[in-house]
Formats: sequence, structure tokens, C-alpha cells
Amino acid sequence: MNGPRQQMAGSTYARQALLPEGFRDQLSPVAEQEDMLVRGLVDSFLSHGYDRVAPPLVEYEDSLLVGPGATRAKQLFRLMDPDTQRMMAIRADMTIQMARLAATRLADAPRPLRLAYSGNVLRTKGSQMRPDRQFVQAGVELVGATSLEAELEVIVLAVEALEAVGLVDVSLDLTVAPLVAQMCDSHKLTGDVRDMVFAALDAKDIGALVALSGNTRTEFETLLNAAGPGERAVEILRGLELKGAPGKLIARLGRLLNMVCERFPKLSVTIDPCESHGFEYKSGIGFAFFSKGGEGELGRGGRYLVTHPDGRTEEATGFSVYLDTLLKALPEAGVLEKIYLPHGVDSSVGVRLRAEGGRTLQALSRDADAVEEAARLGCSHIFLDDQIKAV
Repeated sequence: MNGPRQQMAGSTYARQALLPEGFRDQLSPVAEQEDMLVRGLVDSFLSHGYDRVAPPLVEYEDSLLVGPGATRAKQLFRLMDPDTQRMMAIRADMTIQMARLAATRLADAPRPLRLAYSGNVLRTKGSQMRPDRQFVQAGVELVGATSLEAELEVIVLAVEALEAVGLVDVSLDLTVAPLVAQMCDSHKLTGDVRDMVFAALDAKDIGALVALSGNTRTEFETLLNAAGPGERAVEILRGLELKGAPGKLIARLGRLLNMVCERFPKLSVTIDPCESHGFEYKSGIGFAFFSKGGEGELGRGGRYLVTHPDGRTEEATGFSVYLDTLLKALPEAGVLEKIYLPHGVDSSVGVRLRAEGGRTLQALSRDADAVEEAARLGCSHIFLDDQIKAV
């Protein structure tokens, strides 16, 4: 009887080990490396005066669809609240929750409001660059500041935080997501033509702008040609001599570039005036961070609007780090050092070693060969003869 039962149990465990696509178990030492990175990032955020908040994993669906949340509608896992029969959703982006807190529970808090956070987010579908559907997001939001110094503060904080956790050769890419729409409005482009312009610029396909003519086509082609090193890009964009909202946005971009370069003279800064994917809800300058050897962006941020219950909007600037990408940009986690304490070692020894920052593993019974047992359990050191010795 034991045979069939054991086979059934084994089959059950095998099924339990199979996870849905986009989900995975994070094991040691990577799980600990990720946790240390989160702590390092958040410590940097707090050192700049940001206050840690922790919203729930699940909220009512309509709360997660307000303002910038509308762009995440297709990414939300939904479930029914059995008590209220209202539809709930699992957060796909914590920025939306920060906006909710700023507009409701912290609506009367002094401005500018500085919030820091970290936690898991869940999405219905992964992407080619980010196949995982569950990952850790950490970031900050600066709410209620309209000056350009807000963007500078968040960028400075992001660079310092990334470097603090071991990133080298960090680079910055600036975007101006509203610019294309503003230029379309200036040229009164609507319908299919407007959609064509967005598609062409998103695909970086200058030939697709053939439906345009004259100065209109020239301006959008110039946008594509401007992408590249920061100073060169701003010079080209200023050469367009755009009026109204587009002109003001380009002027603001130029001032921010100067401020960033003055603060970080060695930081590589590029500008892509056509990039809007992932920046759809940004109301001003956006930014993304990269690192040499990394796969894809480490994090992104920018200026957006917080919508209050009365319809009033408030300026905000934020930044988020994605831990899955951050882990790939750093060296693989090494084996954790542990000190094996053979059976009979006085408990005070373990207390002292742990107080000194060591990790101890206490034997639960007497071993025939303590050194062999320490190696079997993955310990790097053993406490023998009142000394710590390498295994």
C-alpha cells in the first residue's frame, strides 16, 4: 500500500513544483541579494527625507484605474470581494497607489510630499524585456512641487541610490512624452494621420512620414534625427523654434539637462524626443536609467499629474526601480558564508559571532566528523579549537 501512496504523493509534489509562466521561486542566495538591494535602495531614499509608506497588495479596481492607473488597466489581475461583491484588483504598479495616498489620506499633508515605497507587483502578462509577471518595485514620489528642481532631486536620488547598491556606469535617457501630441495639435493633425505619426516615431521609421508634407514633415523628421547625446539633441530641438507648449517643454528640457550635467559632469545623458512607450501618462519630462552590461532599463520616472477626488490635479515627479532588471545588471550572488558550530560549543560563542555580524549554523547532534558535516551543509567555516577555520 505504501508504494502507490508514495507515487501519488510524489506526483503531487511534482505538480506543485510547476509554476505558471512568468512566476518563479527565488532561492538563496539570489533571494537574499534581492532583499539587500531593496534595503539599500530604500535606505538611500530615506536619507533624502522621504517617508516610507506601505499600501496593500489588493485594492478596489476603480482606485487603481484613476489618473495614471488607466494605462495599466490591461495589466491588472482582478478578483471579486466576497464581502462587498465589488471588483478588486492586484496592483500592477505602485506609483498609482502613491498617487491615491497623496490625493486622499495625505491630501492635507504639507507639500512637497515625499514618499518612498517597495513591494511586489503583479501583471497579467510579461513582455520580451520583462518576462516575469511578478517582481519587486521600489521608488519615490515627490508630490506638489512644480519647479524643475523636483525633477533634478529625483534624478539625483535615483543615481545615488543605484550607485549605492553597486551599479557602475549608470546612464540617463531623457524623454518628453507630451511633445509629439503637442506638435500634432499645433499642426492640427487628427485621426489616421495623427496615429500614423505616433506609429512612425515609435518605430523610428522616417520613411513612414511620407503622408506629411512641407514644414510639418520636416519638423517630425527633425525629432527623429535629434535622438542621441543630450547637448546635440537639445541644440537640434531648439533649432525648430517651436512656439507655445512644445517650445516651453523643449526649453524646460534644456534647463534640466544643464542642471543634471552640472551635478554629474561624468554622467552619460541621452535624449529621445520620440520615445513615449511606457511614458503615456507623463505630463512632462520623463527619464530612464541604464547601466553598462545591464539588460534593458533599470528604472524610469518623470513628471505626471495626481488627480484628486474633486477633479483637481497636482504636479508630481517620481522614479521606480525594477529589481528583476537590477539583479541582471549586477554580478551573480556568491555563496553565503556560514560558520558551523559543532555540537557542544557553548551558546555564548554563537551569540558573540552573530553580534559581530557572522552567520552561524548550530549542530543539533554530535557528528562523527564535524568538518565533513559542515561542508555537507554548505558552511564556509567551522568553529574548532576556539578558532574560526575555513572548511
